[in-house]
Amino acid sequence: MEDFRRTYLRLCKEGGVEPQESVVAQLQENRTAQGSRLDLSGQSLSVDTCSVLARAFQKDITFTEVLLSDCMLSEEGAKVLLIGLFGNTAVKTLDLKGNNLRSAGAEVLGKLLACNKTLRRLVLEWNALGVWDEAFSLFCEGLASNSMLMELDLRNNQINHHGASELALALKRNTTLEVLDLRWNNIGLLGGRSLLEALQKNKSIVQLEMAGNNIPSDTLKALEQTTEHNSDRQSTLRESRSRTQVLTTEIQTLKDKKGRQVTLTLKHEIILILLGCFHICSLISLQRPMRYFSFKLQMTEAALALSEQKNHNMGELLTQVKVEKEEQWERQSRERKKEQEVREGKLLREVQNLSETNIQLKSKVEEMERRCKSQQHQIFELKQELTNNTAELKLRLAQAEDRLETEKRRSKQVLEDMDNLRQKEVEHVNRHLEESERTLQERIFKLEGQRIQLEEVRIQSIWEHVSMLEEKLRSVRSSLQEVQHHCSQQKQTISELQAKTGQQSVEMDGLRRRIEELQQVRMHCYT
Repeated sequence: MEDFRRTYLRLCKEGGVEPQESVVAQLQENRTAQGSRLDLSGQSLSVDTCSVLARAFQKDITFTEVLLSDCMLSEEGAKVLLIGLFGNTAVKTLDLKGNNLRSAGAEVLGKLLACNKTLRRLVLEWNALGVWDEAFSLFCEGLASNSMLMELDLRNNQINHHGASELALALKRNTTLEVLDLRWNNIGLLGGRSLLEALQKNKSIVQLEMAGNNIPSDTLKALEQTTEHNSDRQSTLRESRSRTQVLTTEIQTLKDKKGRQVTLTLKHEIILILLGCFHICSLISLQRPMRYFSFKLQMTEAALALSEQKNHNMGELLTQVKVEKEEQWERQSRERKKEQEVREGKLLREVQNLSETNIQLKSKVEEMERRCKSQQHQIFELKQELTNNTAELKLRLAQAEDRLETEKRRSKQVLEDMDNLRQKEVEHVNRHLEESERTLQERIFKLEGQRIQLEEVRIQSIWEHVSMLEEKLRSVRSSLQEVQHHCSQQKQTISELQAKTGQQSVEMDGLRRRIEELQQVRMHCYT
């Protein structure tokens, strides 16, 4: 890490870029870390720093892991940094978590996956690659053409069902990706079906995380079963390869043993022949009989025949081993085919069950849609009826209010007329009473004057005058009684008018209660 710190400072100096102090401090803190890991997580990298790092990557700085999570990369900085990794042959793990990569980042990542030949693990959690459909489509095209990536983390990238369809098309062509994490996106039912269809053709995905995507449980179960089938297939292939390698090693060992045994046999035979020749020379020099030479020749021929027999036996043993290997291979192939047929049959049955379930669900959905349409039609009719009733009630309420206002005005006018009439009658009665009282007082005064005059002038005719006055007094009393009777009739008329006024007030209270009931009905119709 100390060497890379020097390299970073040198490249900044060559490019005329001011070194970023936080990056230098981070490299200084991590100087004791392993030299195969570059960790700049949490550092806010500027565009100039990204350009320097891109130049370092182009020089094949030997880092196998590059951790750049939560670095707040701008679109230009991310683009420059990823372009620097196009030709890199050392980085195998790249972590770009939490950098808010968008359309430009998705396009450059697609180009990186298309041209990079060493990247094995790519972490893109907490970005926004799925927001722009066209850019994410370019990313998926790069993934489809990649032949080295094994792990891809796309959690929390706002991938919808369109993005899932593009990703499914990429998985149909990709044959190396084994681990795919799509948790906490917005893939939904349609996206889940697209991925399920892609995994029926893809045989490399052995681990797929799909939690938090609003996918039905039956689709999630089918995806899990497909990945388990791929995992079993991969383990079977690895076991078969290991067995093939063991058998190849055993065959090579047998071949080596056979070669060594044949070599030892030939050496032994050559030694015997040389000994025989030496012995023959000694016999010739000693002039032994020829029968001893023929005996040694027979012995050499017997040894040669024995070696040929051993060679033949070793060939038969090798042929037997080959036959056993082929039988074992055929038996394993039959077992694998049988297991595959059983699994395929199981998967076909499950797919049939799922298709039947899907058909049933479709029929239920269609029925629910029909019901929904009928209910919507009923709701529309009810709304129309409610609107008509509301309009009618409003009209009736307006008419009732008009009638009420008319009745109020008429009642008010009647009350005013009755009050005016009563006041006029009372005034007339009062005036009549006042005039009667004045007339009576005048008559009394006149009578008293006459009485005094009569008493003074005609004392003798007082009794006659008194009788006359008494008669007049009786007439006055009778007129007074008539006036009082007229007043009582006026009071009775006033009481009758008051009774009518109370009855009209009761009617007005009833009309007010009716108006309140109509208002409550109108408010109930509005709600």
